[in-house]
Amino acid sequence: MAFGYHKAMDIQLSHINTLRGVIVAQLLVIGALWYGWETAPQDLTVHLPPDIRAGSSFKASEVPPESVYAFSQYIFQQLNRWEVDGQKEAGQRIYALAPYLTPQFREQLKAEMDLKGRRGEMAGRTRGVTGIPGHEYSPERVRIVGPGAWEVRLDLELMETVDGVVVKRTQAAYPLRVVRYDVDRERNPWGLALDGYSGGPYRLEKEKTK
Repeated sequence: MAFGYHKAMDIQLSHINTLRGVIVAQLLVIGALWYGWETAPQDLTVHLPPDIRAGSSFKASEVPPESVYAFSQYIFQQLNRWEVDGQKEAGQRIYALAPYLTPQFREQLKAEMDLKGRRGEMAGRTRGVTGIPGHEYSPERVRIVGPGAWEVRLDLELMETVDGVVVKRTQAAYPLRVVRYDVDRERNPWGLALDGYSGGPYRLEKEKTK
């Protein structure tokens, strides 16, 4: 009887140890899952190209050239939009779009604004830039120049007026530098910024004035 009792106790103890091992293993798995959840990114930006009818495969962190081009054109148009008076609005535009401009480019734009202001080239002047039909996005318009850096060529028509009279209308190519700029997702969900001109703008056709 004593032998049977001890054998039953050994079996029970072995079973308890097995259960303890299972509990420890579960705790380790739970701890690993918790760590993975805590360290996982809370937000993930995925850049989708405009046309994915033919299918598309890319990494979540990859920025397709179509997105770089769309960002460049949108921000550049907003930057060059003066609806009433460039003397007042140019600075407001730079301030409003600051999250989409690198600090170096912001200072460059401010210097240009101050120079034009002293020359009287902005008071009472409106400005706008629009895309040119037939000059939309194409792969050769976006060139990778380094890790997280691109050169984008925008072909745009710029028009300026004073007192309702067109004083400048020209079609020009604007070579811009774009870089990754993931510093504030709340104010800049693109994670990109204009970093200046990669070359001087050049005219596509003879300037038209009235």
